[in-house]
Amino acid sequence: MEIDNAVNQAKKELANRFDFKGSNAEIMLEKNEIKLSATDQFKIKALHEMVVAKLAKRQISLKSVESLPPDISPLGHARQVVKIKQGLEQPAAKEITGFIRDTKLKVTTQIQGDVVRVTGKSRDDLQAVIAAVRGHEFPVALSFQNFRD
Repeated sequence: MEIDNAVNQAKKELANRFDFKGSNAEIMLEKNEIKLSATDQFKIKALHEMVVAKLAKRQISLKSVESLPPDISPLGHARQVVKIKQGLEQPAAKEITGFIRDTKLKVTTQIQGDVVRVTGKSRDDLQAVIAAVRGHEFPVALSFQNFRD
C-alpha cells in the first residue's frame, strides 16, 4: 500500500516538474517492480532519485529496494527496473536464525517460507530476541509481529 502511494506521489511530481515537460517519461508499478522509462540517461537518473526519495519518505526501507542498472538503447531511450523485495530469502533467514541461536536464550527458531518464526515460553526472552535482532545490522529490512494464541 505504501509503495503504491509513493509511486503515485512520484507520478504527480513527474507531471509537475519543468524539466520533464513534453518528454515521454513514465513511472509504472507492476506487482513487485517499479518500471521507469525516459528519453535519455539523465532523465532516468532523475526519475530514479525521485522514486527512491518518495519511498524513503514513506518509511520503506531502502534495503528492500533493489535497483537494476538502466538499459539504454542505441537510440538513447532508457529504461530501468526497481525491484521491491518482500519476505526473507533463504541465506538471510539462516543468518538471522544463527544469530538468534548465538544469543543463548531459551527460544526456538523456524524458517517458514519467507518468514522466521521465534517461539519461547517466556515473553521476556522473546522481547530480548527482538531487541537483539533490532540492534544487529542485517542485509535485509526486518519487521516484527507479536502473535499470541
